[in-house]
Amino acid sequence: MTTPRRITVLMGGLSSEREVSLASGQGVAEALASLGVYQVSTLDAGTDLATLVAALNAQKPDVVFNALHGRFGEDGCIQGILDWMGLAYTHSGVRASATAMDKAAARAVFIAAGLPVAEGMVLDAQTLALADPLPPPYVVKPVSEGSSVGVSIIRAGANTRAAIAREWAYGPQILAEAFIPGREITVGVLGDRALTVTDITPCGDGEGFYDYTAKYAAGGSRHELPARIDPQTAEQAMRIAVEAHHALGCSGASRADFRLDDTQPGTPRLVLLEVNTQPGMTPTSLLPEQAAYCGISYAELCGWLVEQAACRR
Repeated sequence: MTTPRRITVLMGGLSSEREVSLASGQGVAEALASLGVYQVSTLDAGTDLATLVAALNAQKPDVVFNALHGRFGEDGCIQGILDWMGLAYTHSGVRASATAMDKAAARAVFIAAGLPVAEGMVLDAQTLALADPLPPPYVVKPVSEGSSVGVSIIRAGANTRAAIAREWAYGPQILAEAFIPGREITVGVLGDRALTVTDITPCGDGEGFYDYTAKYAAGGSRHELPARIDPQTAEQAMRIAVEAHHALGCSGASRADFRLDDTQPGTPRLVLLEVNTQPGMTPTSLLPEQAAYCGISYAELCGWLVEQAACRR
C-alpha cells in the first residue's frame, strides 16, 4: 500500500492579507483532503522564524502548499526559506516571486518584454505631497503590497493628494501610474495555459476599481466569464498573460490583471497592471472560478498545484 504524500498548507502569515490567506488555506486543506491521496496538515506562519522552521521539520512534508499572500508569503522570503530547507513548494520561486511583488521591478520586466503598461514613475511621499507627478486622474499604489492594499485614484480637483502623501504607510516608495479608464479584466494562467478572461465590475460605494473590499467581501464585485469582449481582444489578453508569466519566470499558477480601455472609438487598448504569483483561493477568488469554467474543479486545481511543486535550491 502506497503511503500518502504529506502536504503542509502554509497559511496566515504576517501581511495585511492574513485573513484572506487563512481563508485560502482552509479551503485548500479541505480540498486536498477530499482527494483521498494526501495526508494534509495546516501551519500558520507566525512571527517567529525558528518556530516555523521547527514546525516544518516536525511535520516533514513532501510538499508545502504555499497559501500565504502579501509580504513574506509571495515576495520571495518564504520561498527562500523552503529552498534552504530542501522542501518542494507550490507556485513560483524566489526570483519570480520577489520580482512580481515589487511592482516597479515587474513593470521594468514587462517593458523589456514589450508588454503594454501605463505611463508611470516611482516617487516618495514627500515628492507626492509637493505636486501631481502625472496629470490627474492617476493611481498611486504601494510598490510591495498585494490585493490592491493602499491603492488610491487621485482625480482632478479632489484635493486628496496631500492627505494620501501625509498618511502614507506602505513603505518609502510609491508607484504612480496614469489612470486607465474602462474595464478591469483578469486572466488566470496554469503553466503555459491561459484559462479565460473575467470581466470584473466592483459593486457598492468604492472608488470604481477592484479594491480589497471588492476582491474579498461577499457581493463586493460581479464577475462575468468569459468576458463579453471581442474575440481578438480576449485572445490578446490571454497571450499577454502567458507572456508575462514567462517573462517573470513564474511557475504553477499566476493571474494577470489588466485595464481594458474601450471608452473610445476604434481598437480597445489593453494595459497590463500586475501579475499575482499567489492568486487567492477563497470562495470568491478569480482563479478557482476560471478553472471551474474550464472544467477543473477546485480540488483538482489544488491537486494540480501540488503536482507542479518543486524545490529550487
